[in-house]
Formats: sequence, C-alpha cells, structure tokens
Amino acid sequence: MLSVSSVLMLIQTISNLKIESFAVVMPYDVDLPPEHMAFYFNNNPLAADACRKNDDCPYKKHLDKKVCWGYEETCTEEAKYSDPVCQGDSKGWVKSKKEQKEMFFKQGDFGYIKERKQEMKVLCNEGDSLLECTTYTRFCRAKNIMFDFNKLLDMPEPMRYREDVIGEGQVGGHCTLDKKRLKNEGHHKSPLQSWFAELEHFIELPGHPIKEQMCDAIIDRPTFILKLDATVNMYHHFCDFFNLYASLHLNNTFSKDVYIFIWDTIPYRSNFGITWKAFTNFPLLNLGQFKGQKVCFMDAVFPLLPRMIFGMYYNMPLVPGCQGSGLFHAFNRHIIHRLGIKQQRSSENKVRITLLTRSTQYRRILNEDELIKALEKIPECTVKKVNFNGRIPFIEQLEISHNSDVLIGMHGAGLTHMLFQPDWAVIFEIFNCEDENCYRDLARLRGLKYITWEKRDKLFPEDKGHHPTLGAHAKFTNYAFDVHEFVRLVNIAVYHVKNHPVFQNKHNITNSKSPPSHTEL
Repeated sequence: MLSVSSVLMLIQTISNLKIESFAVVMPYDVDLPPEHMAFYFNNNPLAADACRKNDDCPYKKHLDKKVCWGYEETCTEEAKYSDPVCQGDSKGWVKSKKEQKEMFFKQGDFGYIKERKQEMKVLCNEGDSLLECTTYTRFCRAKNIMFDFNKLLDMPEPMRYREDVIGEGQVGGHCTLDKKRLKNEGHHKSPLQSWFAELEHFIELPGHPIKEQMCDAIIDRPTFILKLDATVNMYHHFCDFFNLYASLHLNNTFSKDVYIFIWDTIPYRSNFGITWKAFTNFPLLNLGQFKGQKVCFMDAVFPLLPRMIFGMYYNMPLVPGCQGSGLFHAFNRHIIHRLGIKQQRSSENKVRITLLTRSTQYRRILNEDELIKALEKIPECTVKKVNFNGRIPFIEQLEISHNSDVLIGMHGAGLTHMLFQPDWAVIFEIFNCEDENCYRDLARLRGLKYITWEKRDKLFPEDKGHHPTLGAHAKFTNYAFDVHEFVRLVNIAVYHVKNHPVFQNKHNITNSKSPPSHTEL
C-alpha cells in the first residue's frame, strides 16, 4: 500500500529527473518573514538551538530576543508583537481604556489565540491515538485517526455543507474516549461553525488503525482539513485563509511541508487559489479522491472556521474605538512574504491612488470618469483604475493592492484587498451602502485609516434599489457622487498617507502641508 505522500513524491520525482541532489531541510527553514523569526525561535527552542549550532544559519541575529506574539503564558506587554491603539470612544462597551484595549486584543488579535489555547480539552487519549479540541470543537487536533468515507459513494452532489458525511463508527482512534465531554461540545454544530458534525460519531477502535492495516489510504504528512466558505468571494474566502493562518499559531507549526485537505468532493477552483502557496508545497487533496475508502491521518489539524459565532473576521463583534490588530498585521506580512510580493517605491514620492471599478449590475459609480479626471489634477498623486475580476491573475491583484496607498471602491468584496495594503495606507469605501461596520471594522483590524462618504445630499442614487425579495435596497442600485466632495475626502486620505511616519521614513520626507480644511478641494 502506498501512502498519499509516496504517490505524490513519485510524481514529483518523475517530473524532476534533472534534480541530482536534495537540500537538507533544517528546523529553522520555515520560510517566515525575517521579522517573525525571533518570535518563531522563542516558541521553538529546538529550531533556535539548531540555528545557534549551525554556522550557516542565516537567522542568527534573531536569536535570544525577548519577544512574543501575545498568546504565550509568559508574554509581557513590553515584549508582545504589537499593541492596539484605542483613541476612540468605546460607546459604553467597557468602563475604562484598559478594558477597551483588553477587549479588542481578545476579540480580534493574538488574545483570541490565547483564549482558544486555554480552551483545549483532550477528548480521547491513553492509547496510540489522540483527539483534542477547543470549546465547541471550533479547532481540533488528532493523531492516528481513521475516517470511513463509504457514504460518499451514494451521496448526491453538492455535499459541501452536509452534516451527515460521517456516520456512527465512521471516525475513530485507538484511545480512551470521553464520550460525555465530546457530546457536550455540540452546541455550535453547523457546517462552518464547528467540527462537531465530523467528529460527533468518534469511537474507540480496537487497535492502532495504521499498524493494524485498517485503512485503504494513509496520509502520513501533517494535514490541515478545511471546510471552505464561498471561494468566488474574496471577503468570504479570505476568512478561510485568515483562520488557517490563525490556526498555524494555535498549532505552533509554520512549515509548508503539509497537506491541505478540502472537505468537499468537487475539485477546488478559485481565482484566489495562488494563496494556497503560502501554506503548502503540495497539490490540494479533497474528499472526492477518497470516496468509498477508509483513510488514516497520522497528524491532522481541523482549523478554525470562517463563520464561527464570535469568530474572525466574519461574525466578529468588535469594541469601538480601537484599531491595529497584530494578528492581522502578521497575516499581511506572512502572505506578502510567501507569495513574493514586493513594495515598489512611488515615483517622486507621490501617493498612489487605486480606484476599483465594477462591471457588475449594481454598485457601479455612474460618474467614474469624471472622478478620475478630478483625481488626475491632484499634483502629488498617481491614479490607476482597475477591475479586480477573474481576468487579472490574483498575484497581480496583490501586487496592485500592496502598492496602493489609497484604495477607493464601492462596498463590496474587492475592498478586502485592504488586508494587503501597506501600513500607512487609507481605504476609502466611497459608499458603504448602509452596511456601516463590515469594511470599517476590517480596516480597524488591519490598522488602516478608513474613510467613507459623509454627506448624503451630495450622493445621487440611480433609483431606490431592487433587491430580489426585499424591495428597495441600498446595495442594489448605482450611484453618482459630487466631485468636489469626493476630492475633499481624497485630500484627507492623501494628507494621512504623506504624514504617516512609516511612509515618511520609507520615502525620506518630512511632514507634508497642513491638514486640508473642511472645504478644501
């Protein structure tokens, strides 16, 4: 019997016959941004020791630094990755600035990871297998477990969000199961909120499932099993990627020598698929490859899910008045580094403005050309109009967004590109279509300045909107905007960028002109 890794290795070897030798992989070769290596070493002492003893280790300057992400039990305020800024009013959520900052850290920063780590409970152990999960089985880890995918043979498509893929006795391990504890974790049972549907029928197997050859296939590399949200929508699909990244921290593993196993029988297709290269060196696996088989996983992780109750970032309650999540900042650096996206210096230190145009039926800017002409008259800016559709490879989209100092667009998933803008950037949601918190909160998490339309009397909808079932709706029409008001708001964005200390340091410039007045064009 060949394991999955053996088959993939055979294919890779055949296609790379010219390779004459294999590089030795050291425990510190994890392809992290250099600025993250000190944090990695402090949580992985064996990797740090290997680097210390190897004269060729390129990360020696990152050894023995007193830094931490923020979820370690011994992490101090002074040493943690970052500290949120809470200059705004909490609007009654808490009684003090200290509580406000603590709440933001727990809701949308590494404090969320710390709480999940503290929740971990062992559900099955004292044997050759292991199953442990956080509360409500929102994140789980397993060793040497078996899944029986026999029901998939007769299950009609689509099955992505079905909760009956695994029946009684079709998942288990050689360990002692705490049945009561497992049963008590089912309160959040839902396709994208927990792993309870996949694990509730866990049983005690009579022997080691791999050693006693209970399986038709063995997956012998560490494997992250994922249930995905809408892969056609950047906002929702990046909930998948973001929660996978958060799960790397929960599991303290950052290697790309892992499999990604999609809990779906239909092969994965998405314009955003290049992002998987930030997490794995291998082709994606899926349920459809194992219909009717019993599959053993030697090391499996069931990551945080995209639509958890009080999860990240969909369904996330976020205390007002704070911004700047270290976890979101680290995600930015992780993806940008592993996909090789470079920051380009703007010509003559000009502010780079990108306006997102839409070819959809609704939420188009009716006087877009007029607004572009007005932007082109601002001497300290360069202007680009783009349509982030499937015809532009996603890697090119990331290069554009990472080099956009001001990103302007209507309410819509394209604004999720703010996750990859530089730290000094501004996101201008030209109109939020009466969904006030969605992208404003995402901007707060990313630590960017957020601007949206302020004067409704200078906003001109095409009509009242035509939702298929709800009638008049702000998201289902198109809009024109007063040019002078638009330029006034853009000037606020430009001022912010040019006076941001990171932008100034990168471009070797001093403070810009005074803030634009309320009426400045």
